[in-house]
Amino acid sequence: MKSAIFGSARRFAFVLPFVFGSLAAHAQQAPTTIIRLSPEDRERGLNGVQKNFFFTTGLQGKPSDYQSAGFFGQKLRPYLAGNEEALDNLNRYRRQKWLFLAERLTFVSAVGLYSQQVLAKTEYQQYHNNTQKVAVGVAAASLLSNIFISRHTNEHIQRAIEAHNAGLPAARTGMLQQLRPSALGLSASQTGQPLLALRWNLR
Repeated sequence: MKSAIFGSARRFAFVLPFVFGSLAAHAQQAPTTIIRLSPEDRERGLNGVQKNFFFTTGLQGKPSDYQSAGFFGQKLRPYLAGNEEALDNLNRYRRQKWLFLAERLTFVSAVGLYSQQVLAKTEYQQYHNNTQKVAVGVAAASLLSNIFISRHTNEHIQRAIEAHNAGLPAARTGMLQQLRPSALGLSASQTGQPLLALRWNLR
């Protein structure tokens, strides 16, 4: 009986390092690129301007290292591959940018229609006919919708990058190191039965 227990404990002690080793190897295979936004873009918050974000994957963050993420953030997508949370936020950012373009097109079209109606009559100019009233209403509604569309747009791409950086091996490896035992061996119980001994260093 004792030999069977001892043999099981020895096999378990043999396999356990390989389990932790495989977890560490899996973490090292994940992407390790940290993405940093430009200082100006990191400060963009609610109702921020709707222009391209600039980012870098370099450690120094020199101005020459920053590149545009594209209008829809499409140049960031290859770096976020494999991180569902980051990609979901990037997709929300792309959706908001499409809505922003649609709103701008609607506003410009309404202004153009109003201007066309002003000059529709050759003998005089008109400013308050029914078509112009509709155009003014559409333009006003477009401007109002722009406030809601732009309010959280910038936050989506910032959250996408935060989710990417939080999912890097540096964060996961820190937890893995805490779970991995610092010492592994065998000891005997009070009844003389062999026991597997694990020891962790608490920091």
